[in-house]
Amino acid sequence: MKQPRVLMADDHSIMLAGVRKLIEDRCDVVGTVEDGRALLEAAERLKPDLILLDITMPLLNGLDAARQLKKSHPDVKLLFLTMHASPRYATEAFKAGGNGYLLKQSAVSELSQAIEAVLQGKCYLTPSITRPVIEQAIRAKEEPAVKGAVTELTPRQREVLQLIGEGKGTKEIAVVLNLSVKTVEFHKTCLMKELDLHTTAKLVRYAIAQGLAGEQP
Repeated sequence: MKQPRVLMADDHSIMLAGVRKLIEDRCDVVGTVEDGRALLEAAERLKPDLILLDITMPLLNGLDAARQLKKSHPDVKLLFLTMHASPRYATEAFKAGGNGYLLKQSAVSELSQAIEAVLQGKCYLTPSITRPVIEQAIRAKEEPAVKGAVTELTPRQREVLQLIGEGKGTKEIAVVLNLSVKTVEFHKTCLMKELDLHTTAKLVRYAIAQGLAGEQP
């Protein structure tokens, strides 16, 4: 029987190596990457059946990477493997096109269950947060969108915001996104207006608080 082709994305190399060891007897691990932009490139090149991905990754977070992957590769299965136990993150992961959501502290046996379920076309949600996620999803349908919420930003605005949160300057962001400096400055101005945050430092703090970027050393 042909093994499923699996691509893994996590910014911790030790985590990648450990999970690879756990699954390579029943999966063909075709690649590992450590940031969201490398994930998009690898998915295009390697054509995996399943992608294991984290949420918090540099250059492009897992949620926005998932949104792009589902547009370019609608049949690929996405299993989030993350430390974020918040129902908010799990809800956003499924909205972004995820097929499964698993916590890094889960038992090894649960990883196997999740992979099997997702490959069979089912949705998998770790039992520890199932009820809160369902309740939050119901509330989200009933409540109007909040102006200024990160989910209300455009995909490009979120990309710029994440890179600002990672401490990158305008020129660096322009290179990463293949944009002109003026275009990056335009998006930054729009972000400040949309979020009512009028300094770079406030944008950085907001990006970190929203999980788009990690704390800067």
